Amino acid sequence: MNKNGIFGGTFDPIHNGHLHIAYEALYRLGLEKVIFIPAGNPPHKTNKGVTDAEVRFQLVKKTIEKEKKFEVSDYEIKKKNLSYTYETLKHFKLLQSQIQWYFITGVDCLMEIDSWKNVKEILDYCKFVVFNRPGYTKEDIIRQKNSIEKKYNKEIIFLDIPILEISSTQIREKIKKGENVSYLIPEKLNYLLTDMKLYR
Repeated sequence: MNKNGIFGGTFDPIHNGHLHIAYEALYRLGLEKVIFIPAGNPPHKTNKGVTDAEVRFQLVKKTIEKEKKFEVSDYEIKKKNLSYTYETLKHFKLLQSQIQWYFITGVDCLMEIDSWKNVKEILDYCKFVVFNRPGYTKEDIIRQKNSIEKKYNKEIIFLDIPILEISSTQIREKIKKGENVSYLIPEKLNYLLTDMKLYR
Protein backbone atom coordinates (compact mmCIF):
# COMPACT_ATOMS: atom_id res chain seq x y z
CA MET A 1 0.00 0.00 0.00
CA ASN A 2 1.33 3.44 -0.93
CA LYS A 3 1.81 5.88 1.92
CA ASN A 4 1.30 9.64 1.67
CA GLY A 5 1.72 12.36 4.26
CA ILE A 6 -0.56 15.30 4.94
CA PHE A 7 1.17 18.27 6.54
CA GLY A 8 -1.31 20.91 7.61
CA GLY A 9 -0.50 24.32 8.99
CA THR A 10 -1.04 28.03 8.66
CA PHE A 11 2.30 28.42 6.82
CA ASP A 12 2.39 32.17 7.42
CA PRO A 13 5.00 31.87 5.95
CA ILE A 14 6.40 28.41 5.21
CA HIS A 15 10.03 28.15 6.43
CA ASN A 16 13.05 25.85 6.64
CA GLY A 17 11.70 24.21 9.78
CA HIS A 18 8.62 23.03 7.87
CA LEU A 19 10.73 21.61 5.04
CA HIS A 20 13.02 19.88 7.56
CA ILE A 21 10.03 18.16 9.17
CA ALA A 22 8.50 17.19 5.81
CA TYR A 23 11.73 15.56 4.61
CA GLU A 24 12.31 13.74 7.90
CA ALA A 25 8.76 12.35 7.77
CA LEU A 26 9.20 11.39 4.11
CA TYR A 27 12.34 9.36 4.76
CA ARG A 28 11.58 7.92 8.20
CA LEU A 29 8.04 6.80 7.36
CA GLY A 30 8.79 5.70 3.78
CA LEU A 31 6.23 8.07 2.26
CA GLU A 32 5.68 8.48 -1.48
CA LYS A 33 5.00 12.19 -1.04
CA VAL A 34 4.02 14.88 1.44
CA ILE A 35 1.07 17.15 0.68
CA PHE A 36 1.17 20.59 2.29
CA ILE A 37 -2.29 21.90 3.19
CA PRO A 38 -2.39 25.59 4.12
CA ALA A 39 -5.25 26.19 6.55
CA GLY A 40 -8.19 28.21 5.33
CA ASN A 41 -10.04 29.23 8.48
CA PRO A 42 -8.50 27.19 11.30
CA PRO A 43 -10.85 27.15 14.34
CA HIS A 44 -7.97 27.68 16.80
CA LYS A 45 -6.80 30.87 15.06
CA THR A 46 -10.07 32.69 14.39
CA ASN A 47 -9.07 35.66 16.56
CA LYS A 48 -5.61 36.12 15.10
CA GLY A 49 -4.57 38.15 12.08
CA VAL A 50 -3.61 35.55 9.48
CA THR A 51 -2.39 36.46 5.99
CA ASP A 52 -4.91 35.89 3.20
CA ALA A 53 -5.27 32.15 2.50
CA GLU A 54 -4.69 32.46 -1.26
CA VAL A 55 -1.44 34.36 -0.66
CA ARG A 56 -0.19 31.69 1.77
CA PHE A 57 -1.17 28.94 -0.70
CA GLN A 58 0.71 30.59 -3.57
CA LEU A 59 3.80 31.10 -1.40
CA VAL A 60 3.86 27.41 -0.47
CA LYS A 61 3.21 26.37 -4.08
CA LYS A 62 6.05 28.48 -5.48
CA THR A 63 8.45 27.54 -2.67
CA ILE A 64 8.09 23.76 -3.15
CA GLU A 65 7.51 23.62 -6.92
CA LYS A 66 10.89 22.00 -7.63
CA GLU A 67 10.64 19.48 -4.78
CA LYS A 68 9.52 16.28 -6.55
CA LYS A 69 8.15 14.58 -3.42
CA PHE A 70 6.15 17.60 -2.23
CA GLU A 71 2.73 18.85 -3.33
CA VAL A 72 0.34 21.51 -2.09
CA SER A 73 -3.46 21.33 -1.86
CA ASP A 74 -5.95 24.20 -1.80
CA TYR A 75 -8.68 22.01 -0.29
CA GLU A 76 -8.93 23.94 2.98
CA ILE A 77 -8.54 27.43 1.57
CA LYS A 78 -11.42 26.82 -0.84
CA LYS A 79 -13.77 25.91 1.99
CA LYS A 80 -16.03 28.75 3.08
CA ASN A 81 -16.54 27.46 6.62
CA LEU A 82 -14.03 26.54 9.34
CA SER A 83 -11.40 23.94 8.48
CA TYR A 84 -11.64 20.89 10.72
CA THR A 85 -8.96 18.21 10.53
CA TYR A 86 -11.44 15.31 10.45
CA GLU A 87 -13.12 16.79 7.35
CA THR A 88 -9.80 17.24 5.55
CA LEU A 89 -8.71 13.68 6.33
CA LYS A 90 -12.11 12.30 5.29
CA HIS A 91 -11.82 14.19 1.98
CA PHE A 92 -8.43 12.65 1.15
CA LYS A 93 -9.44 9.20 2.38
CA LEU A 94 -12.49 9.22 0.08
CA LEU A 95 -10.41 10.66 -2.77
CA GLN A 96 -7.81 7.88 -2.58
CA SER A 97 -9.03 5.09 -0.31
CA GLN A 98 -6.17 2.80 -1.36
CA ILE A 99 -3.58 5.17 0.16
CA GLN A 100 -2.44 4.88 3.77
CA TRP A 101 -2.55 8.48 4.97
CA TYR A 102 -0.20 9.91 7.60
CA PHE A 103 -1.18 13.18 9.28
CA ILE A 104 1.92 15.13 10.34
CA THR A 105 1.61 17.74 13.08
CA GLY A 106 3.39 19.25 16.08
CA VAL A 107 3.33 17.64 19.51
CA ASP A 108 1.38 20.66 20.80
CA CYS A 109 -1.57 19.32 18.79
CA LEU A 110 -1.27 15.93 20.49
CA MET A 111 -1.39 17.68 23.86
CA GLU A 112 -4.72 19.32 23.01
CA ILE A 113 -6.22 16.67 20.72
CA ASP A 114 -9.10 15.91 23.09
CA SER A 115 -10.44 19.43 22.39
CA TRP A 116 -10.55 18.70 18.64
CA LYS A 117 -13.74 17.80 16.83
CA ASN A 118 -14.36 14.08 16.10
CA VAL A 119 -11.04 12.75 17.41
CA LYS A 120 -12.01 9.12 16.83
CA GLU A 121 -12.69 9.83 13.14
CA ILE A 122 -9.34 11.59 12.79
CA LEU A 123 -7.51 8.56 14.17
CA ASP A 124 -9.58 6.20 11.98
CA TYR A 125 -8.71 8.07 8.78
CA CYS A 126 -4.93 8.27 9.27
CA LYS A 127 -1.78 7.35 11.11
CA PHE A 128 -1.31 10.28 13.48
CA VAL A 129 2.31 11.48 13.45
CA VAL A 130 3.72 14.10 15.82
CA PHE A 131 7.10 15.84 15.84
CA ASN A 132 8.69 17.44 18.86
CA ARG A 133 8.60 21.17 19.44
CA PRO A 134 10.36 23.48 21.92
CA GLY A 135 8.83 23.49 25.39
CA TYR A 136 8.02 19.78 25.68
CA THR A 137 10.13 17.08 27.33
CA LYS A 138 10.31 13.60 25.88
CA GLU A 139 8.69 12.31 29.08
CA ASP A 140 5.69 14.64 28.61
CA ILE A 141 5.30 13.53 25.00
CA ILE A 142 5.51 9.79 25.76
CA ARG A 143 3.04 10.17 28.65
CA GLN A 144 0.47 11.91 26.44
CA LYS A 145 1.14 9.53 23.55
CA ASN A 146 0.46 6.52 25.80
CA SER A 147 -2.68 8.16 27.22
CA ILE A 148 -4.21 8.89 23.79
CA GLU A 149 -3.25 5.44 22.44
CA LYS A 150 -4.96 3.77 25.40
CA LYS A 151 -8.06 5.99 25.23
CA TYR A 152 -8.70 5.51 21.48
CA ASN A 153 -6.93 2.19 20.91
CA LYS A 154 -4.87 3.74 18.08
CA GLU A 155 -1.13 4.05 17.50
CA ILE A 156 0.44 7.52 17.67
CA ILE A 157 3.79 7.85 15.88
CA PHE A 158 6.34 10.13 17.55
CA LEU A 159 9.04 11.46 15.21
CA ASP A 160 11.92 12.29 17.52
CA ILE A 161 13.83 14.57 15.17
CA PRO A 162 16.26 17.44 15.82
CA ILE A 163 14.38 20.67 16.47
CA LEU A 164 14.99 23.67 14.24
CA GLU A 165 13.80 26.51 16.43
CA ILE A 166 12.21 28.58 13.68
CA SER A 167 8.71 30.03 13.85
CA SER A 168 6.59 31.91 11.34
CA THR A 169 5.88 34.53 14.02
CA GLN A 170 9.62 35.09 14.48
CA ILE A 171 10.07 35.50 10.72
CA ARG A 172 7.21 38.00 10.41
CA GLU A 173 8.59 40.06 13.30
CA LYS A 174 12.12 40.10 11.86
CA ILE A 175 10.86 41.22 8.44
CA LYS A 176 8.80 43.97 10.08
CA LYS A 177 11.98 45.21 11.80
CA GLY A 178 13.91 45.07 8.53
CA GLU A 179 16.13 42.20 9.71
CA ASN A 180 17.64 39.51 7.47
CA VAL A 181 15.65 36.23 7.35
CA SER A 182 17.48 34.55 4.46
CA TYR A 183 18.91 31.89 6.83
CA LEU A 184 15.42 30.92 8.06
CA ILE A 185 13.53 30.48 4.79
CA PRO A 186 14.20 28.99 1.33
CA GLU A 187 15.95 31.35 -1.11
CA LYS A 188 12.97 31.32 -3.50
CA LEU A 189 10.62 32.41 -0.73
CA ASN A 190 12.98 35.17 0.37
CA TYR A 191 12.80 36.68 -3.13
CA LEU A 192 9.00 36.35 -3.20
CA LEU A 193 8.51 38.06 0.17
CA THR A 194 10.85 40.89 -0.86
CA ASP A 195 9.04 41.41 -4.17
CA MET A 196 5.62 41.36 -2.50
CA LYS A 197 6.75 43.52 0.43
CA LEU A 198 4.86 41.07 2.65
CA TYR A 199 4.98 41.41 6.46
CA ARG A 200 6.56 44.88 6.25
